Parts: sequence; C-alpha cells; structure tokens
Amino acid sequence: MPRLVHDRITVLLYAQLGVWGFFLYGFGPVVPLLRDEQGVSAALASLHGTGLAAGVLIAGFIFSPVSRRIGRGATIWVGMAGVTLVIGILWVARPLPVTVGAAVLVSVFGSFIVNGVNAAISDHQGPAAPAALSEANAAAAFTGIVSPLVVGLFVGVGLGWRPALSLVVLLILGVLALATLWRVGTPARPVALAGSAPSGRLSRSYWITLVLLASTSSIEVCFSLWAVDVLRSHAGMASGPAAAGFAAVLAGMFVGRLVAGRVALHIPTIRLLLLSLAISLAGFAIFWLGTAPWLAVSGLFVVGLGIAVQYPLVISLALAAAPGQADRASGLTSYPVAFGFGVAPVLLGALADRSGPHAAFLVLPLFIVAAAVLTLWLARSLALPEIGEPHSEVVEQVA
Repeated sequence: MPRLVHDRITVLLYAQLGVWGFFLYGFGPVVPLLRDEQGVSAALASLHGTGLAAGVLIAGFIFSPVSRRIGRGATIWVGMAGVTLVIGILWVARPLPVTVGAAVLVSVFGSFIVNGVNAAISDHQGPAAPAALSEANAAAAFTGIVSPLVVGLFVGVGLGWRPALSLVVLLILGVLALATLWRVGTPARPVALAGSAPSGRLSRSYWITLVLLASTSSIEVCFSLWAVDVLRSHAGMASGPAAAGFAAVLAGMFVGRLVAGRVALHIPTIRLLLLSLAISLAGFAIFWLGTAPWLAVSGLFVVGLGIAVQYPLVISLALAAAPGQADRASGLTSYPVAFGFGVAPVLLGALADRSGPHAAFLVLPLFIVAAAVLTLWLARSLALPEIGEPHSEVVEQVA
C-alpha cells in the first residue's frame, strides 16, 4: 500500500496551495463589488473571469520553461510574490481594463503556484501522490471556505474588501517564515531525470487525461457559476440565502478532499474517480429535482463530495502518464482547465437564455457521462488488467 508522508516539505506545499485558495475563492465575491464601484454591466464585470482563464492559458505556455530556468521552488515563490504585487495593484486600480489586467496577471502567478505544487507533490510522494494531492486541495478548499466569510465580514463592518483580500499577504509572509524556520525547499525534478529532453513525446494516455480534465473542470465551473440561479428559480430561494447556499458545494469539496486523502491509499485511482463521478451524478439529481431549499442545498453538498477529488485524481493520473516530465505535464494541464472554465459556462449560459437555468442544467449529466467514458478509455489505454490498477502500477506501465 502506498505510504503518505507528512514531512515538512509536504506541509509547506500544502500551505503554499492554501494561500492561493484564499485569494482565488475570495476574489469571486469581490467581482460584484468591483462592478458596483465601476458602474459597469454584469457582462463587462464577467471579463474578470475571462481574465482568469486567459492567465491560466498563458501560464500553461510559460510555466515549464520558467521552471527549467530558475527551478521549481523559485517558480512557486515568484508566483506568491506576484500575488502580492496584484494585491497592491487592486488597492490603487479602479478602471475596468486595469482590474481585468490584474485578473490575468494574478492567474498567471497563481498557476505558477498550482503547477509547481502539483509537480513537486507528484515527485515527492510517488505512489501516494493521489492521496497527497487530495489533501493539498483540501487545504485550498478550507481557505476557500474561510476567504469569502472574511470578505463578507470586512465589508459588513465597513472596512471594505481590499483589506480582507490583503490578508493573503500576511499568509504568504507566514509561509515564507515557516520555510525559513524549517530550512526546507521545494523538491526539484529527480536527478536521474533532470537532464531529460523537455520536448520528449508524451503518451496517448496523457492526452486522454487532458480531455478528461476539460470535462471535469466543466462540471465544477458550471456549478460554481450557475447553481445560485437554479436555487433562486427552481427552489424558490431569495438571492441572499441562495448565494449562501452555494457554500454547501465548498463544504462538500472540503470534506471530500479530506476523506479522499486516506481513501486514495486504499482504492485504486481510476475506480475512485468513477465513484466520484457517480456521486456527482447523484448529487445533481437531488439538486435538480429538489424544489425545497433544504433538499436542493443538500444536493449541492453531495455534488461537492463528488467533484472534490476529480481535479487531484485526474492531475495525478496525468503526471503518472508523463514520467520524468512532471513540470511540462503539469504546465500543459492549464489548457484543459482554461477550456473548461472558459467554454462550459458560456454554453450553459446560452442554453439558459433560451430555456432557463433549470432546464439548461441538464447539460451537466452529459459532462459527467463524458468524463466517465473518458475514464474507462484511459483505463483501457493504460492496458490495465482490471479497471482501477493502483497508482504505483500505473506509473510502471506508462514509464
């Protein structure tokens, strides 16, 4: 059985990803407040989301060469320094083009953190990477739950959203102090592989994981951006309670990722991924059919449990399918994530304009089924004797 080690390096990587989670999930609630300040339409304000997607695409192109040039650890710290820089920009920026540009910039730096941490955990934990990646994302989900509450508290007492979001700077300084005190750095690429050609051919299995990642990302972002509208239109909830009800998804994601950190050590990765998709489908059914607020919100919690593990599991499969190329493989995963976040909400929004958000949400089961089919295809591509080979054997077969 793979052994998950909670050493200082692992805890540091968890903390670095948690810092980004605080900013990312705190920035979402800030966008409507920015819209009020700028006096722009909802469509124009949504360009901040487009900016985040654009930043992910840019980072996918430059992460690997930057990591090779300055080192993986340095790239992560550059990302954290860049987040601090963007906080400063948001303090003085008011015009829409500047704040959208800040969204692009912070997404690039945030992707440096995410891609660097993913690659480092994969190399450091080896066969236990799926469990470690689930725990790392649980840390980000926890800070993601806390961040909107902090923003709401600061705004409620009249301090505004900027001081609330600026707390991320204190978190970054705390993580830096921790790294200095412990005298630990980020794991580099394995020495035996450090000289490998960065342009080596990636396996078919790896490319399947990228398409799979686009599907699972589409599931997550559609719930993130449109679930509140369904709560209002179908479950009869007012705007305030509906917005608060969405926290059920984040709570489910936190619990799911925390539990998966242990479960992933005992259940083969592909089998666990299929189980998570089944849970997502069950949660969707409860949410979509529920006309009582408590039932619809309960469905969202179940959805959160399902989607909680999909990103870390698919990432772990992608990195396992690209042995010796963790930085390059991690960087390329930015593209399907950006595709999912950029295309799926637009598709669902277009359907919502024609038939309403509740009916439009029927596109979600299609994404879930597509992800399940791709997962089965991936298992066949890896030539597993049975669906759900342990992660360590997957690594050996694609090496």
